[in-house]
Amino acid sequence: MVERCGWAGDDPIYQAYHDTEWGVPEYDSRALWEKLILDGFQAGLSWITILKKRDNFRAAFAGFDPNIVATWGEDEVQRLLQDKGIIRHRGKIEATITNARAWQRIEQQQGFDKFLWGYVGGKPLVNHFATQADVPTQTPLSVQVSKDLKKEGFKYCGPTIVYAFMEATGLVNDHIVTCHRHGK
Repeated sequence: MVERCGWAGDDPIYQAYHDTEWGVPEYDSRALWEKLILDGFQAGLSWITILKKRDNFRAAFAGFDPNIVATWGEDEVQRLLQDKGIIRHRGKIEATITNARAWQRIEQQQGFDKFLWGYVGGKPLVNHFATQADVPTQTPLSVQVSKDLKKEGFKYCGPTIVYAFMEATGLVNDHIVTCHRHGK
């Protein structure tokens, strides 16, 4: 039997996500933005809800191309509020458009990838937690990243969302030490 982090449970969708995506270092600016947006949509919901709707989100948000989304306005907000395939939350939809514009500014100045990876010196911070209960929901670093993202104009990026994002994109390796993915 394969040892996994406890949150992966028995759901094949969660297990596949855990085994192939979660914690894998992501260095692509666009992909990092997509994941941050999805983590924002997840606020108040379970991650499995987002995973099951991820393809719908990608279709609804133009493949998560921030350069396209940044041009959107009220017409697109109204369209998305009618899309049953995604989370229809006006604040989160509007924040996605705002965040696309903020992403463009950071991308142009230094690269969104470099902005984020600069917080960890360009390589994942590797933790050594024995159990899932040991893993924090936020850290002083996620508080700082959240603060800096908000300063840049981002929304729906509080410290807990940012920490989940950092774990998912491999900025932080929080696979528990007994998990088959910890050392990878």
